[in-house]
Amino acid sequence: MMHRRDLLNTALTVGAASVLGCESVQAADPPASPTAVVDTNISLFQWPFRRLPLDDPETLLTKLRSLGITEAWAGSFEGLLHRDIAGVNHRLAETCALHPELVPVGSVNPELPGWEDDLQTCIDQHHMPGVRLHPNYHGYTLADPRFSELLKIATSAGRFIQIAATMEDTRTQHPMMQVANVDLTPLLALMRENAAATVQILNDRPRGPLLEQLAQTSGVFFDTSRVDGTDGITQLLRSVPPGRVMFGTHAPFLIPEAGLIRTYESDLREDELQSLMWATAQTVNPGC
Repeated sequence: MMHRRDLLNTALTVGAASVLGCESVQAADPPASPTAVVDTNISLFQWPFRRLPLDDPETLLTKLRSLGITEAWAGSFEGLLHRDIAGVNHRLAETCALHPELVPVGSVNPELPGWEDDLQTCIDQHHMPGVRLHPNYHGYTLADPRFSELLKIATSAGRFIQIAATMEDTRTQHPMMQVANVDLTPLLALMRENAAATVQILNDRPRGPLLEQLAQTSGVFFDTSRVDGTDGITQLLRSVPPGRVMFGTHAPFLIPEAGLIRTYESDLREDELQSLMWATAQTVNPGC
């Protein structure tokens, strides 16, 4: 187990190493400590309500490299409120194309006309491995028939879906922009109807009966960005079947160091650490 001092002392050394591509990771034996780290939850560009220290893509990428993060699945903050989703995804794809570490994850808003075209553009033109949804910001629930249709189209195309359960604590939201957390309950039945679907829940604090039900539902994955406590990640990993949790920081909204320190200070077995930091991500996105 790596502790806080070890993490901070070795971050620059790890970041100075060559960034590992997927082929080299697959060919190598799993290391005792992960030399490949996949962050499945970052966002590019500017958060709509305030400036963040790392909201410039180049600055954020420099930070991720310095911490040894070798791949990052990037959505776009612009996808929350912009109506021109095609433009949002074009800018995201262009930026990620400049940096091999960045994997673009497009935005789709089923409330807007032509959302099916936006989804197909993500698949056919930008070759994105998945899309990230913000149902609470876009004004629909997971019981909406359009979400069901989106899930079917993405699954048929072999794409994963990320659902951001929340983006910001409700206590700190702008008073004119109060956005409740996404109700994940309808996902249970939809996943049973779409057995081949792959859905990752982002920015959630899963617990209680709903966590138990989601854990029993094949194809549902979680991230670690808002897991609480020094033993929260360990508890989550051991509350769900193996290979269902992926590392995520929610950077730059949250500082990425916090997610890494919380992970390395967790009481994880070597196989759990490897699964969390990169192996499960490769099963979800095998084409990277």
